[in-house]
Amino acid sequence: MRRASWRTVTAIIGRVVNDLAGSTDRLEGVRRIGIDEIAHRKGHRYLTVVVDHDTGRLIWAAPGRDSKTVLAFFDALGPQREGQLTHVSADGAEWIHGPVRAQAPQAVLCLEAFHVVAWATKALDQVCGDVWNELRAAGRYAQANCAAIVDRLTFGGNIIETGTSSYRLAHARNQRTPNA
Repeated sequence: MRRASWRTVTAIIGRVVNDLAGSTDRLEGVRRIGIDEIAHRKGHRYLTVVVDHDTGRLIWAAPGRDSKTVLAFFDALGPQREGQLTHVSADGAEWIHGPVRAQAPQAVLCLEAFHVVAWATKALDQVCGDVWNELRAAGRYAQANCAAIVDRLTFGGNIIETGTSSYRLAHARNQRTPNA
């Protein structure tokens, strides 16, 4: 194959894929899956992909990023295998969650860690901004720093004036130890 053209290589790969496609049921025995979308062609077109978490293999993919595409996967999976799903991981998209709840209600719907962290970070940013604005409005510019914000979030709403780590540590210990 030293002087094979890419057209020849593509044709060989296509024949091998076509020969093997009918002999393997990629959806057999699927229990834990992940559903997500991937953009291609500079983000203007999407594929919905499904992976088997137990094998790490791609088991299904189709163009689109909507409920109809996810339902097409469940059609390919069939009612018997839908009932065997135990876990489905996905991002927070309702176009994924709705069909999963409808077709596999017994499966635990798990959120991807990436999106959970992103949502928590966004919420923390919002809280920090609110605390900053509250302190600034009260004229407490010196206390409007990151340590005060973290202390307020961590220690039950008590803004610590000193901001020193030793004071915060002692304060945290006092908060955890009930008075005798």
